[in-house]
Amino acid sequence: MAGHYQSANSSDPDFVPGRKRVTPWVKFGVPLAIVAIIGAVLGGVLGTQIHKSSTTVHGSSTSKSLSPQASSSVVAAASSSLLSIKEFDRLPSSTDSYGLPVYPTATNPALYTTPQFVQENAPAAWPQETFRPSAPSVTNVRPDRPRLIAPAPKWAALPSLIPLDAYLKGWNDTIFSNAAGVLNVSPKAFYLDGGSGALDIAREVKERIKNLAYAYRMSNNSVYAERVWVELQNAAGNGTTAFGTSGDNWNTAHFLDTAEFTAAFAIGYDWLYDYWSPTRRTQIMWSILNLGLKFGVQAYTDTSVSFGWWRTVNGNWNCVCNSGLAMGALAVLNDDPTGTASQILNLVVDNAKGNCAQGPSSDGTWSETANYWYFGTTGHAEMASSLITATGSAYGLLDVNPNFNLTGLYHMYVTGMTSLFNYGDHGPNKFSTTANSMMFYGSQYNAPAYTLFQRDRIDAGEPHGLFWYDPTASGAWWDNLSLDHYFENSTDQWASMRTSWTDNTGLYVAIKAGTNSGHQTHNDLDGGDFVLDAMGQRWAGELGSGDYLSTGYFVGDAADSQRWLYYRKRTEGQNTIVVNQQNQVLTAFPTVNFSSSGTTQGSSTVEIIPSDSTAFFAADLTATYGGTSVRRGLRLINGRKQVLLQDDISNSATSVQWRMHTNASVVINTAGTTATLTLASKVVQVQLLNAPSGINFTTAQPVRYPSDPPLPPNQVDQPNPGVTVLVINVPAGTNSIQVLFNPQWSGMSANSFVTPKSVPVDSWSLTSHN
Repeated sequence: MAGHYQSANSSDPDFVPGRKRVTPWVKFGVPLAIVAIIGAVLGGVLGTQIHKSSTTVHGSSTSKSLSPQASSSVVAAASSSLLSIKEFDRLPSSTDSYGLPVYPTATNPALYTTPQFVQENAPAAWPQETFRPSAPSVTNVRPDRPRLIAPAPKWAALPSLIPLDAYLKGWNDTIFSNAAGVLNVSPKAFYLDGGSGALDIAREVKERIKNLAYAYRMSNNSVYAERVWVELQNAAGNGTTAFGTSGDNWNTAHFLDTAEFTAAFAIGYDWLYDYWSPTRRTQIMWSILNLGLKFGVQAYTDTSVSFGWWRTVNGNWNCVCNSGLAMGALAVLNDDPTGTASQILNLVVDNAKGNCAQGPSSDGTWSETANYWYFGTTGHAEMASSLITATGSAYGLLDVNPNFNLTGLYHMYVTGMTSLFNYGDHGPNKFSTTANSMMFYGSQYNAPAYTLFQRDRIDAGEPHGLFWYDPTASGAWWDNLSLDHYFENSTDQWASMRTSWTDNTGLYVAIKAGTNSGHQTHNDLDGGDFVLDAMGQRWAGELGSGDYLSTGYFVGDAADSQRWLYYRKRTEGQNTIVVNQQNQVLTAFPTVNFSSSGTTQGSSTVEIIPSDSTAFFAADLTATYGGTSVRRGLRLINGRKQVLLQDDISNSATSVQWRMHTNASVVINTAGTTATLTLASKVVQVQLLNAPSGINFTTAQPVRYPSDPPLPPNQVDQPNPGVTVLVINVPAGTNSIQVLFNPQWSGMSANSFVTPKSVPVDSWSLTSHN
């Protein structure tokens, strides 16, 4: 292990979920977490409107802003669905402008307790599963319908459970609202969005069908089922308007589209099985077979086709593609006269175990990025859940990777106080892709904190989450949860540190080292990159995806790959050091020292931080910079009220530059030693400490250096409006660049801020700055 982890104490307070349970910000524009939330809670159409008005992920001239602020009307509408159930015992009182839960400062001891599943104390619980084959087989399915995600006993229990549980009631209302919103709009028209194919369309169709089918089963109102039929007819190419290419309507060239359409049709077929006439049922079945599963078999067995490459990768593609095929096959199994469904099921499960299930590393970090975690875990959870409900087993998908259970912990710590630590690419619209896999994993890994964390999120209100939710979960998910965590795998090497799990106006910092390869070509060249949240704003942020259609964008395994020509992927586009205006080394392995005082939050939402509470992350990035000695350290000081970022650099290079991207307005004092950042009426003062004469703050535009290699022919970089780069130019020699971030907290006087001692990064310890 290249990284060195120094534990704060022998009894780490972080909860470690058990094994399988027996039973832009800177993404430029609306942050992806919010896009996912809005798409799930308010329906795909509104999600599309937000996405298209604020950012076009794959367009060549996207106009974006680093601010993660969502539309106030959107957030208000989303919040209203939560506030409407206040008469029930629901922990959050509202949501903030980022869609994150807001918790009251006055806590109810009966509700804010240790997270647990309490069967005997729960007002209601799902019925025990009765389909338990002694020798499960992927081709031996339960005799009753539905068989995917939510079997008949769960549907039957819902009417009595909903009035007893605040969350179930709120989600039920949201789903009905979303379903009603689809009734009077046209079916989704087919179009290709370049690098993402028809994926937005596929996922929105899937979301519509889930909501409509749910609404029918819960109301017995045929208007919802008939609207499902219209959507299915249209997406199968049987409507009044052409949909895709005849015979290949679901765009196999971008196989995610095929998989998601197959999953959508599987849900429509299975959940409404008893409603469909034999003629309609047969028609839907043949669409699944001829437009989905047939091509899945080719992807596995025909080496002449190009659309089966995803079978050998451990990222989201493998999870989503295998899941869609598995759901389609399970839906039509025993009805399929061709044997295709059985053939697919005998192919996808083992492949997913060897690839999809390997998505998280040994510390739980998703192999791609924090945003792609959503796509990968949704596919994984849908596949595992469907296999369990349909056949009685997940066949190792949940435990073949012994550390898969940690990926929920990763999601919790990568979630900041405004948005994710959203390094690298963020991907297309999520629509039906939420973080509700957390509730599935909560039950499967006996990790009630996962369930409790996600049930408070604004994207929880969709059918899968409702059925994956365990109503016996109770308590405060943050109780006894460490404020800091280091993810030590040598590919990952990242940490997050905060002041609170429940006060979104507190402090959050996250920083990474790790390798610049091995991330499914969704990463940046960003060793030492960091983000900073304070007072409800993001002050140092990420730029997110470039244009997915750019030449060479997804070729990134070599130092001379064209991906590394684009600003948002280059080292200069990150919050880190740039040496000689060059990119970082692609294959370097940094070393990291991390330590924490081990401060945990109690059951209360009001966290009292001890004055000596601290954490630090120190990385030797010398190999990352090809031999130029760079030690970067980030630590919390003064009871976590201030942040020190220090770079100890010994260089003979002609150019070393410290860079940080911000949405804030920046005013630099005459001496160049203090930068005042202002954003949404909040202020952070950034001080340059102990700097020799001539080293000071300046600003720059977020554009490529003039000396950068030219972009590929006919390519342009995306603009980054509203973004300022705070810069420090460092001369040759040995220098310690110490930057102190002082958020101007309400009620904190100027003399309450401290100036830390100057200590070499290599000598940092928990007490080095006392």
